[in-house]
Amino acid sequence: MATPLVEMRDMSISFGGIKAVDHVSVDLHPGEVVGLLGHNGAGKSTLIKMLSGAYTPDSGQIFINGEKADIHNPRDARRYNIETIYQTLALADNLDAASNLFLGRELVTPLGLVDDAAMEAETRKIMGRLNPNFQKFSAPVSALSGGQRQSVAIARAVYFNARILIMDEPTAALGPHETQMVAELIHQLKAEGIGIFLIDHDVHQVMNLCDRASVMKNGELVGTVNVKDVTDDDLLGMIILGKHPHETAA
Repeated sequence: MATPLVEMRDMSISFGGIKAVDHVSVDLHPGEVVGLLGHNGAGKSTLIKMLSGAYTPDSGQIFINGEKADIHNPRDARRYNIETIYQTLALADNLDAASNLFLGRELVTPLGLVDDAAMEAETRKIMGRLNPNFQKFSAPVSALSGGQRQSVAIARAVYFNARILIMDEPTAALGPHETQMVAELIHQLKAEGIGIFLIDHDVHQVMNLCDRASVMKNGELVGTVNVKDVTDDDLLGMIILGKHPHETAA
């Protein structure tokens, strides 16, 4: 196999003496979507927060493209081209798509003024690649649908060279049409060689969108499976019983 984009080896972290993540190893390859499944409190978000720089692990190592990475905060993670798209999306509702895309990283003219025209042109370019149907460039993002907002958040990450994308329940609270829009965005990102960790509760969503699924329970990794080799029920069994589908029933 080619060198993984991300390897998280033997990751552990405790809070108040309770092991939130206990010796977990997962990896991610370019152009792959790996789903992270488990009940609330299973440890999946905590595991990923160690990759995004929100938490510092007690032990374990992270490798990016085969080289050891030092990630102590979100700025470090960005340096390794890791971007996180949280469920809340962290968009400024009163601003349009271009202003959100460049928020805090605005393009300026030679005179030092914010270059709105250049920012809109760049936004149109990236949206044309990711979501060609997007037309609401002058509307505040509060007026956009859930799927459109999601595409603005994804465009922002990709524009600033994300190679590793963490998506936290990207289709929660979206209708079928919007969910399909996000699915198409994910396929587009895969085609561009971006690796995606997809945190989700929805087994069907993981079966539809992911290449592999890693299931966690009580801070431990139950196992990682190829989605095409398992059923929805296999994944549910891993989540609920903490049992790998290839373990024989007692």
